[in-house]
Amino acid sequence: MARPEWVMYSDEEIEELILRFNREGKSASEIGIILRDTYGVPSVKNVVGEKITAILRKNNQAGDYPEDIMNLIRRAVNIRDHIKENPKDLHSKRGLNIIEFRIRRLGKYYSKEGKLPEGWRYDPKEAALLVK
Repeated sequence: MARPEWVMYSDEEIEELILRFNREGKSASEIGIILRDTYGVPSVKNVVGEKITAILRKNNQAGDYPEDIMNLIRRAVNIRDHIKENPKDLHSKRGLNIIEFRIRRLGKYYSKEGKLPEGWRYDPKEAALLVK
């Protein structure tokens, strides 16, 4: 898809916005939503030619872990805290099992792709330290 002619920002301006929002602590998906809703950039990849994560990686501002696996790890840590306070909550225990399975499956995929170190394993204790 070609660059829409009604986008008012140049590629450099869009990259500067992405880097600024990242420094403010926004995730890649949040940056995309802000650019779409506030700045009228329908798709960064169609306009600039690179994805937001590629732009962040190019400028050495990408995180150590992919965004989707970090979100799952945060959810798992929150559910573990909930289960400590409510040990009889069987529905949450099942949800935790499902989320941790997703984390392990994504971890295998990302280690094959080289986005995580080879042999990376999910450890709930390390995850709690990573998130906090």
